[in-house]
Amino acid sequence: MSTRLTYGQPAAAGLSPAGLATADKALQAAIGVVCPAAVLLVARRGVVACHRAYGWLDPETRSQPTRRDSLFDLASVTKLFATTAFMTLAEAGRVALEQPVADVLPAFRGPRPLAAYEDPLNPGVMIEVVPATSQVVEAGQVTFRQLLTHTAGLPAWKPLYKLPGGREAIYAAAAQAPFAYPPGQRVLYSDLGLILLSAAIERLAGEPLDAYLRRAVLKPLGLSETHYRPLSSAYPLRRRPSADIAPTELCAWRGRRLRGEVHDENAAAMDGVSGHAGLFATAWEVAVLGQLYLNGGEYAGRRLLAPATVAAMTSEQAVFADERRGLGWMLKSRQVSSAGRYFSPRSYGHTGFTGTSLWVDPQQELLVVLLTNRVYYGRSNAAEILALRQAVHDAASSCLTSRNGGHDDAAEAVSQGLEV
Repeated sequence: MSTRLTYGQPAAAGLSPAGLATADKALQAAIGVVCPAAVLLVARRGVVACHRAYGWLDPETRSQPTRRDSLFDLASVTKLFATTAFMTLAEAGRVALEQPVADVLPAFRGPRPLAAYEDPLNPGVMIEVVPATSQVVEAGQVTFRQLLTHTAGLPAWKPLYKLPGGREAIYAAAAQAPFAYPPGQRVLYSDLGLILLSAAIERLAGEPLDAYLRRAVLKPLGLSETHYRPLSSAYPLRRRPSADIAPTELCAWRGRRLRGEVHDENAAAMDGVSGHAGLFATAWEVAVLGQLYLNGGEYAGRRLLAPATVAAMTSEQAVFADERRGLGWMLKSRQVSSAGRYFSPRSYGHTGFTGTSLWVDPQQELLVVLLTNRVYYGRSNAAEILALRQAVHDAASSCLTSRNGGHDDAAEAVSQGLEV
């Protein structure tokens, strides 16, 4: 039987109000410093014990308080939805994980040089590649599994939005991009891989990415507030006024403060629709996706993915240094993680550059959604949003209660990597 999210008291979820109050205090302190707006949702065993909004959607005038159903630019949390859509195609037999990407995207074939790539966090700064035995790789050997585990060897990012030609030009440039590393050599988180996955989904499904995502994932889950281009007239039944949407950065490229427009420049150049970024959503609907995976691929009586598929997606498929990857999902790092100290090693999640995140701990049956618009203040507060995420997740996990009302000793042992 699949668990459906419902509101309930902390005690019904085995959570202590004191621990949730610690998370609440951390977010209150962050408003106006780390981000102007935030929404937090904490659920355990399907019981939503905390769903709170913080700050302002108009921080200059403070006339529009953030609401629990405010929309946030998910940034890279979009990747979780796109990966889910791709895996529905894999389960339908239209594609296989071990299949070369070039089988679906013929342009992604042929020799590619290894080349320095631009640091996405410091545009203009080039990262030199580690010398390899061969300075040329064959793109045609890259598999879909490698795209999903970020082991394809593709560079982290390229400023594709500067190219004329929009969506098709970006797909073509991503397919012809030089590699940073030989495929399979290491984990390198890459937006280009998910841009290529977007093109593959469209080719396999025979329809635009947003249409297939809506049909295969969003509609079956009942997600009416998760979509691309929230201000677009293409979604008349779900169109939201800009006042309901958390603003992001004052964009130098577009010359305006962004509100209801995707923050990511490459996604914006693709008309706001891509698998690497572009979705806007509420905290509740992001939590539904997390609960789908906690349920083993089923939600509200609808099965999207087989339990074996979910198990594969959320278990370690690739590791390099402290980077652990499932299929589409980020797994908790052994050292520094935005999931904090107390989420178990089995935890999986994803973060978004705008300040969003979803973390799921299957061992504790816990999920936490934290949506913020930290880039409203610019891009230099990465350390601050990491510290906030860690504080919130530590508070949420540490408020698990045992029968005597204290901290769950099993959860504490798990946080230290011990078997219990």
